[in-house]
Amino acid sequence: MSEQDNLQQADGTEEKNESVQPETPQEDVATPEQSDDQDDVLNEIDDSNAEDAEDEGNAERHNIEEVDYESLNLEQLVIQLERLVKNEKVQAIKKPVEAIKAEFDKQFQELLDEKKEEFLSNGGNEIDFRYHTPLQRSFKDTYKDYRQRLTAHYKTIEQNHKQNLTKRLDIIDQIKALTVDAEDSMNTKYKKFKELQDQWKTAGPIPRDKYNNAWNSYHFNVERFYDLLHLDRDLRDKDFAHNLELKTKIIEQAEALANEDNTNRAFRELQNLHKIWKEELGPVAREHREPIWDRFKEATKKINAKRQDYFKNLDTLYEQNLINKQAIITLIDEKTNENITSHSGWQNKIKEIEALREEFFKAGKVPIKVNEATWAKFKEAVRRFNRKKNEFYKNLKKDQYVNLEKKLELVKIAEANKDSEDFEATTALMKKIQSDWKRIGHVPRKDSDKIWKQFKGACNHYFDRIKAQRHAASAEEDAAYTQKEALIKDVKALQLTGEKATDLKTIKEHINTWKTIGRVPRNKRQIESDFNTALDDVFKALDLNKTEAELIKFENKLDQLSSGNDTKALDNERFYIQKKVDEIKGEINQLENNLQFFSNVKSDNPLVKDVHKNITKHKDDLKLWTTKLKKIKGLYS
Repeated sequence: MSEQDNLQQADGTEEKNESVQPETPQEDVATPEQSDDQDDVLNEIDDSNAEDAEDEGNAERHNIEEVDYESLNLEQLVIQLERLVKNEKVQAIKKPVEAIKAEFDKQFQELLDEKKEEFLSNGGNEIDFRYHTPLQRSFKDTYKDYRQRLTAHYKTIEQNHKQNLTKRLDIIDQIKALTVDAEDSMNTKYKKFKELQDQWKTAGPIPRDKYNNAWNSYHFNVERFYDLLHLDRDLRDKDFAHNLELKTKIIEQAEALANEDNTNRAFRELQNLHKIWKEELGPVAREHREPIWDRFKEATKKINAKRQDYFKNLDTLYEQNLINKQAIITLIDEKTNENITSHSGWQNKIKEIEALREEFFKAGKVPIKVNEATWAKFKEAVRRFNRKKNEFYKNLKKDQYVNLEKKLELVKIAEANKDSEDFEATTALMKKIQSDWKRIGHVPRKDSDKIWKQFKGACNHYFDRIKAQRHAASAEEDAAYTQKEALIKDVKALQLTGEKATDLKTIKEHINTWKTIGRVPRNKRQIESDFNTALDDVFKALDLNKTEAELIKFENKLDQLSSGNDTKALDNERFYIQKKVDEIKGEINQLENNLQFFSNVKSDNPLVKDVHKNITKHKDDLKLWTTKLKKIKGLYS
């Protein structure tokens, strides 16, 4: 509504507009498009202020931080919803709540489609598919709470709106009546008029769709009251001047807002200034009405132009976001086309795709005209990846069931042999099936822990038995070592009687005692050599034949070798003796061949005598080693 309408005087005559119109340069005349733009922004401001005026809590929506909900994941969207419903007035959060719901529904539907496709690819029946998450439940509960509170709030204020509207319309009618009532004095009318203005200010909120009409009617009749009644000129001029001062300050604040960097905040402040102009300030003198209104509209136009530039920059940003999102979709397609043949490879690729999904959401808004198409293309790219992944794991599960059968066989073997006493054969078997287990590969996850515990339990049971046996054997071997140390001391301290047969019997009794003691720890087997050294000293004192002494010691050694389970040591001893026999035979042959060089030399020649001596010594050694070989071979028969 223009603040300079042609109005009728109280006496019914028409008053002409006497205000002087400023000269306007031709280039400054607004084009129809500019006028339309200006009307649009004024309508937007009026509509917003009407929404604020409908409910005291509505205005707080301007203080809610703007969030790009498309950049948030499901969990973050739930957190945002809970924060708004908990901390803000329910009537102020409609726009962000509905934006959150739209984004949550979109993302959850994508997740639902993904899970459904995975379910079907695993052989599930579509009619049996169900999918729920705690996040979905939290979102539904919070949104339901919001809707219930909003409904309750509107029910509460609906009746008040009707009453307040009736009250305001009655105030307007009373102001109208003041202009035609001829009975009361001017001062009485003015006093009543001021009372009606005060009532108007406290009349309370009214429905949004009635706001502009009610205020326009109110202002129209207020101006009629000032213009058409014969008020005291000083009193009227004083009111006009006061209102002009206040409106000028409003204009100056609006003009200052044009320099505000935050265009959204500047526009919100501008809305508030329009609200004050409309709801709190009265009319000015006729000659000032259109100029100050035009000045206010000009400031509004500048702020709106800056705001439109901001939106244009946003469009540029949205175009860049579109390029970024298209690049992400291309990357997802490329990763989908890669040849992945292992579980670990797929797990890594799944993490990469998830990171790209997060990056897509964080990339920000795109132009609204391509928003749905971009989202659809993204969903299809992710869906193609998931189909390929599901196909891999579908085939993998077939292999896993084959692996399960193989591992169950190994479990049977492990449990069947866990109490075996044949430690040598069973240890090799247990080690083999452990190695086989590692090579078989994955089994279905639901069976993995169970069969692993069975297999591990059987193997541990067996090897714990070996360990316990070794601990017991170790204690026995330590005790045997102590006994053998004592026996060596006894042999070293042995006092011979001089009777060879008696002393030899005593020595053999010590040797037999040594045999019965048993094995000593592996790292202390030097004691066997110490015992033989002690025996050598006794044999020397006894003046026992070397061959006889060696055979006595050898028989003791054979008893030690044959009493254990180490057949390899016995085999090595036999190989060593056989080799020794062959070496001595070879040396004898060599010496005998050497004698042929001395065929013309006398037999008492020192060299010849030395050769014969060596041959005799080697033959004695051969006899001893041949006897040893015969004895050890006897153990194999």
